[in-house]
Parts: sequence; C-alpha cells; structure tokens
Amino acid sequence: MKIDGKPYQTIWLDPKDEGIVHSIDQRKIPFQFLVEQLTGLDEVCVAIRDMHLRGAPLIGVAAAFGLYLAGYRHPGNPDLKKYLSSAGDQLLATRPTAVNLKMAVDRQLAAITRLEDPAAIISTLKKGALQLLEEEKENCRMIGVHGLEIIKAIASTKGGEPVNILTHCNAGWLACVDYGTATAPIYLAHDHGIKVHVWVDETRPRNQGARLTAWELGQHGVDHTLIADNTGGLLMQQGKVDMVIVGSDRTTRSGDVANKIGTYLKALAAFDNRVPFYAALPLTTVDWEIDDGVKEIPIEERSPDEVHFVEGFADGRIQQARISPQNSAAMNLGFDVTPARLVTGIITERGVCPASAEGLARLRKQA
Repeated sequence: MKIDGKPYQTIWLDPKDEGIVHSIDQRKIPFQFLVEQLTGLDEVCVAIRDMHLRGAPLIGVAAAFGLYLAGYRHPGNPDLKKYLSSAGDQLLATRPTAVNLKMAVDRQLAAITRLEDPAAIISTLKKGALQLLEEEKENCRMIGVHGLEIIKAIASTKGGEPVNILTHCNAGWLACVDYGTATAPIYLAHDHGIKVHVWVDETRPRNQGARLTAWELGQHGVDHTLIADNTGGLLMQQGKVDMVIVGSDRTTRSGDVANKIGTYLKALAAFDNRVPFYAALPLTTVDWEIDDGVKEIPIEERSPDEVHFVEGFADGRIQQARISPQNSAAMNLGFDVTPARLVTGIITERGVCPASAEGLARLRKQA
C-alpha cells in the first residue's frame, strides 16, 4: 500500500542492519506518521501490548521477529533455547485473544528444536520471521482475490451504483503486513474500477475505524463515510448497506468469529435485515483446537482509561480528554464473539467457505 504515494508495509527488517526491525507506530495515525525501531525482545513486547502495532496477522509477524531479536541480542547465552522458550512465554503474555501470536511463537520454537549451534538458531529464526511476513502478505492478497468475486456479484445487481460495504475496527493493511483482510477485497474492487463506498465504524474506545481505517481508505482513494458505532443498524434498515466485511482475531474451527468489541451487534443487525455478513481472515487466524468461541476464546480486558478518555489532535499536538465522571467505574472488554450461525461466509486465502466445521476443514485440507 502507499502513503502519500510511497509504498510501505507495516513491518520490515532493516536492509542494512539485521538487528533493527522497523514498524509503523499506529498510535499516532492519522495525526502523525512515525516509524518505530524495534531492537530487542522487550521493545517488541511493549509494541504488541501497548498497541504500537495491532491486528492478528501483524501481531504474529511481530512476535516472530521478537524471537529473532531475542536470539540476535543474546547469541552467547549458555542455554539459548531455554532463553528463547522463556522469551516466547513473555510474548504470549502480551495479548491473549489473537491466535496468530501463539501460532508464530510455536512455529519459531519448533523450527529450532533440533538445532544447537547459536548461529544456526538465529539464522533460522530470522528466516522464519521473514517467511511468515511474506506468507501473511500473500494470504491477504488472496483474500482480496476471493472476496473481490463477492463484491463483483453484488455490483452486477446495482446498475452502476456503488456497492455499500460496512466494516468495523481496522482490518486493513495496518493490521496485517499489506492489503489487509476485510479491506483487501475493497481495495481490489476499487482498483478494478468497481464503485465501492465504505461505511466506517468509529470503533470505540480506541477509535481504530476513525483513526486507521478512514485514513487508509483515504490514502488509497476509496470513497468512505465515517459513522458512529451505533449507526450501522439503522443504515441496514434503510437499505444502505449491501454487505458487511469484518476481520477476526481468532476464529474457532466451527466458525465462531472473535473480533473487536461491537462486531457481534453488527452481525445481529445484518442477520435481522438479511444483509450478508462476512469475516475475512487467513487460515493462520483459525484456532483448530476449540469449538465454542463464546465459552473458550479468552477475551482481553484492557485498561478502563481507554473508556474514560478520548484522544485527539488539538493545538498542534495529540491530547487526551476525560469524558466520564471521576467516580464512575468503567469496563473495557476488547473483543466479542459472533456465533457461526450469524456469519454468511468466511473469506480466506484458500477461498470462501461456510462458517462451519465442515467448510473450514475443507479449506484446511486444501492448504
């Protein structure tokens, strides 16, 4: 994707210094564009936990780089693999809901199981992180290819009018490495000359829709309108939404979809108004170990300050303002789970399938 005409991806290894990983600091967008340098395990953990970077695919890639940097900075550790296992636990503790984090850590540690030479271990971790980065980028491109067919089909019924798509939070290229998940079909449709218009949920409390998705779409020239989170249902009742596409932080093998808090309510409104509701995600986001998302997916609870305060740009700087009474308690649950019965289909890099154990198993077998 491009920022002011210059191509970027969200994370990359410095071509001149293999001890530096660069990552776009999403906390500053859209007011400032800053690239952060990550040089060690602790910095990667902070970046994931404090949401300098976010989004399930990107978190996984960052974790893979985190293990690489852990090894790179401690090549003389007398028990390097034990240290790296502890580093993996440290990464896993940063955010509990996104399954890509565990997938990346497990994959990196498995790759070095039979290695003893520190140089070989570090080289393998570097190769693994770079490989996962390229895989996730290609996964998102292919999600776009398959999702494009859905948008084309809807466009064929619109008589030249735009296809109105509602999305929630940021499942764009900022949440991945490139292309995005929910946004990949939108970008490809736009690039193919199909008229699309996106309703962008603001996504309280961190406003990722307002700050990230709207910025992304604007950079790419995609027509969009920012709306308050509770507006989507009315727009569906008025016939102004043709489809909903959301991302996912963890999807069960039976098709339950965990995503940013508020997604479940959009799915209920879509179901009631017969609006197709799709989740777009790479198969790396599927947790093949669990069936019941409501009972088994851990829901991250973040600081109540994210609910008490809003952040914006004023007087030339980013500032916070309190919006609640001093003595009011607040709860800040980061995700909810949409049952498979409310999901029209799941768009993956291997194609589109029903939100069911059978549908996902078929795509897994192809993979």
